[in-house]
Amino acid sequence: MTKAIVIYESKYGNTKRVAETIIEGINEIERIEAVLKEPKHVEPTEILDYDVILIGSPNHIGGPTRSIKKFIDKLGKIELEGKLGAVFDTYIGGDFNKAVQKMEKRINEEVPGLKLITSGLSIKVKGIKGPIVEGELPKCKEFGNKIAKQMKILMKPSGLGQDSNPRLKRFARRNLAYFER
Repeated sequence: MTKAIVIYESKYGNTKRVAETIIEGINEIERIEAVLKEPKHVEPTEILDYDVILIGSPNHIGGPTRSIKKFIDKLGKIELEGKLGAVFDTYIGGDFNKAVQKMEKRINEEVPGLKLITSGLSIKVKGIKGPIVEGELPKCKEFGNKIAKQMKILMKPSGLGQDSNPRLKRFARRNLAYFER
């Protein structure tokens, strides 16, 4: 069974709700197990038990929270070659995608073995305490579903990086491109 962990930080519950809804989308796909945890409850070596790592943060002064940044830095100290990942954030006002972009950049610089499989998701909330803007939660479920479909393709023995047959790798890449649309 393919396993995913969704790690998030949430002060007012908005980012937690996004994480829970992403898991709903993941769980719609058979043979994929997803768990939800806060970074303070995850030992970095525990991450090795999972195939996919999703990280979510509220936008805090134009980027992810301090604990999410520290968590990403801790991931850089363990071997995550072959692991897949994605990020998401919640934002207010004009801060669309700011924390997502900074998390993606930090992962690419600090955690080179973790392959980001899709662009991050940015969800709008009405104010610091929320609530999530109407129409945003379905995007979370779609995001989770898309990631789960990619997991099924990429985590098969014929997925990217797990088989030396170039034709199978091209097939997997084409399928990945289909799901990223």
